[in-house]
Amino acid sequence: MTDARPLGADEATFIAAARSGDAARFALITERHRRELHVHCYRMLANYEDAQDVTQETFLRAWNKRESFKGHAALRTWLYRIATNACLDFLEKRNDRTPVPSGLSDSGSEMLYLQPYPDRMLPEDPQESVVARETIELAFIVAVQHLPPRQRAVFILRDVLGWPASKAADVLEMTVASVTSALQRARVTMREQLPDRRLDWRSPATHELSDDERSVVKSYIDAHERNDLDGLMSLLRDDLRFAMLPDPGTVITGAKEAVDGWVSGGLFQPGYDDWRCITTTVNCMPAAALYRRTPDDPEYRLLNIAVLHIADGKIAELTGFDATDKPWLGLPPTL
Repeated sequence: MTDARPLGADEATFIAAARSGDAARFALITERHRRELHVHCYRMLANYEDAQDVTQETFLRAWNKRESFKGHAALRTWLYRIATNACLDFLEKRNDRTPVPSGLSDSGSEMLYLQPYPDRMLPEDPQESVVARETIELAFIVAVQHLPPRQRAVFILRDVLGWPASKAADVLEMTVASVTSALQRARVTMREQLPDRRLDWRSPATHELSDDERSVVKSYIDAHERNDLDGLMSLLRDDLRFAMLPDPGTVITGAKEAVDGWVSGGLFQPGYDDWRCITTTVNCMPAAALYRRTPDDPEYRLLNIAVLHIADGKIAELTGFDATDKPWLGLPPTL
């Protein structure tokens, strides 16, 4: 299968660079696709750092295979083929896929290696990004991980990126019938994992937070900084789902249970009661970066990031991540 299009300027330039062995020109042409390929790898792997590694592997493979590109398909399609197969190879080798109880979906398992995705790294051009908010939120990323790797790739190429079955089949070296069958099975699983979510992934969706979301995250930060447990409780839905990653043992359902667990774990107690927080966004979701100051330290140091899913004016899901030693989050290490 080839794209029904004449040889474009990118393709012609790429072929010229490949034939001449011009690494600098090759990098310039392919680099413009880095962000969307990184998002694609993140959806496949659920881990920002793994996605970085596999994206880099994609460009190395593209360079090594540069002479095989004849322009029969768009350069972007060719790079997606390489990235998708690099992800599948990575998933086949990854041996740390230990599931733990889910805090983000109604059934199934949370993934130990789940990491947040900083919004600042999303593609800037919405026409190029193919990143609807619903397809980057944590709940979606978790749900996708319930799909077997090749089925996952089919679902992302077809229902997220909107590729026709023939194009997805070519990338994955499958028959159109196999792609169609895999997509049907994937859709059933996604409906089971996200029963209350809109499932039309390709319809336009804004990345902007609503006024409601901004208000709730502001109130959350205020209550956290004042160690106001009643204030926090008032912001949480009774059926709150709380997960603290990468600790696989900290998954709690219920607002009271979550708050009681925070307190019994030492939160808001001496040594964990001097906070400053800043508003941020990851995965197109409101989040609070939590900075703690200890009695012997003059500075507030980045500790965690709390990612909030807000529904009807209250926090329905709260996912905490260890934010230390993660410069890619783009957060200042101290305040």
